[in-house]
Amino acid sequence: MKKYLGDLIKLAPRQASDLMKAKRTLAGKYRIRILTNADILKEYRRFFKGRQDAALARLLRKREIRTLSGIAPVTVLTKPYPCPGRCIYCPTEVRMPKSYIATEPAAQRALRLNFDPYRQVKMRIDTLEANGHNADKIELIVLGGTWSYYQTKYQNWFIKRCFEAANQTMAYRLWPTDDGLQRVQNINEKAKHRIIGLTLETRPDYVTAKELWRMRGLGCTHVQIGVQTLDQHIIDLTKRDDSLPNLARATAMLRDFGFKVTYHLMPGLPGATPAKDLAVFKKVFSDRRFQPDMLKIYPCLVIKSALLYQWYKAGKYKPYSDEVLSRLLVKIKGVIPPYVRINRLIRDIPGQEIVAGSRITNLRQLLQERGVICRCIRCREARKQKVSEKDVKLVKRIYRAGAGTEMFISFERKDEKKLYAFVRLRLPDKKRPITKPLKIIRFFDKQEISVDSGATAFPVDTALIRELHTYGELIPVGSKQTAVQHIGFGKRLMAEAEKIARQKKYRQMAVISGIGVREYYRKMGYWDQDTYLIKELQKGLTLRV
Repeated sequence: MKKYLGDLIKLAPRQASDLMKAKRTLAGKYRIRILTNADILKEYRRFFKGRQDAALARLLRKREIRTLSGIAPVTVLTKPYPCPGRCIYCPTEVRMPKSYIATEPAAQRALRLNFDPYRQVKMRIDTLEANGHNADKIELIVLGGTWSYYQTKYQNWFIKRCFEAANQTMAYRLWPTDDGLQRVQNINEKAKHRIIGLTLETRPDYVTAKELWRMRGLGCTHVQIGVQTLDQHIIDLTKRDDSLPNLARATAMLRDFGFKVTYHLMPGLPGATPAKDLAVFKKVFSDRRFQPDMLKIYPCLVIKSALLYQWYKAGKYKPYSDEVLSRLLVKIKGVIPPYVRINRLIRDIPGQEIVAGSRITNLRQLLQERGVICRCIRCREARKQKVSEKDVKLVKRIYRAGAGTEMFISFERKDEKKLYAFVRLRLPDKKRPITKPLKIIRFFDKQEISVDSGATAFPVDTALIRELHTYGELIPVGSKQTAVQHIGFGKRLMAEAEKIARQKKYRQMAVISGIGVREYYRKMGYWDQDTYLIKELQKGLTLRV
């Protein structure tokens, strides 16, 4: 194998077509099958440890884009469980959590592993590393149904097993009497595979102060909520069982607890038109009650296991054509602010499962080829690009959201077309109107309940860091490599945020930290309090107990 690798290095492939040609040539020379990139990379690392050709290693890496945002995403699914919703567009496969299809890549893997959280995390880490990616900084994304509707005991066990997989802790109990979650979280702070962010999904009507404190105990930093549309008529027509006041209440609470917030939005629903959908996206970012940090855009599709399929067969619903959808998405991208990230532009559902609706899987790429200019974070990430101090400027974008001011502070290229690092600073209004609990009906049991409004994690004189992110190729913990992630942008942004909060007379700064990144903030003078990291900004601080 060493001779094979030596020949490959001499051939010096620099793009995918060159690599494939070299592999064919060497397969003929050594009379072996054409080796996979993962097989070659594994041996390459073994024989040439510490003296690898970076360009060749990158070429051998499979789906390089997976870790170019600075983290390694690891997606896991919870077991099938009843859903409190009755949305007409959701697939309802018995063997899957509601709204998921067994042939989707992540769902397929979860089903094969019997939804075991430990095995799902371990397999993803092993696969990422086998394909040349570092998995030192993990964004754990938990999908599957409404998380807050699962039993508390199952939630604790599920997250604990995920942390154990990241910690490479092999002890296994089917249902522990003592969940030991805090213990495995403490281990993860210094583990090789650190979970630096945890994403959970829920419904707005399950967002309560008690639930958000529970999520923080699990290590959650990011919450995705199904919104689909801001048109109340369409919400009612599709049996989403929600209201705009409740969505606004839930969004405000999530933001005031410091969480990053993602909205799922679904253009093309029954009752929608392209004009109505565009108006929804404009309202999302013009109305201070909403203003999410990220979006997942899922154009409505007809799936056989969804009630919408019956509407489609009866001629009561027709999805947008590819051309209509493409034109709409071009306009939508034009209204996305530069402080928002579009995580997905279309759902990863295999074409054979789609009865009607767009089957285009590379929609983002096609729009780029049409010359569509998008200012969203994902389209401006620096990724592999080298950066020089003289080409960078500090940018501050300020907008109102809920009962507070958001500041998106970033280091960007001077033309603002490339983003190198950013911090989200929240400055809550120090004077707030008195809010009353909102009465809503949870339709799964027809019960009217009162849900809290205006609850916060800290006093209003506490500024919040909701996100700190440096883009570029992921650099392993402790590495001395030079890249965008290791030239001090993060610390400089934190210093700038603290300076602003201090000038605005906020008494303390709270950071919603992922478990695996706590040490980073402690080194900057922060200490642990109530699952957050806190730093005093003004003298005479009285800590809340």
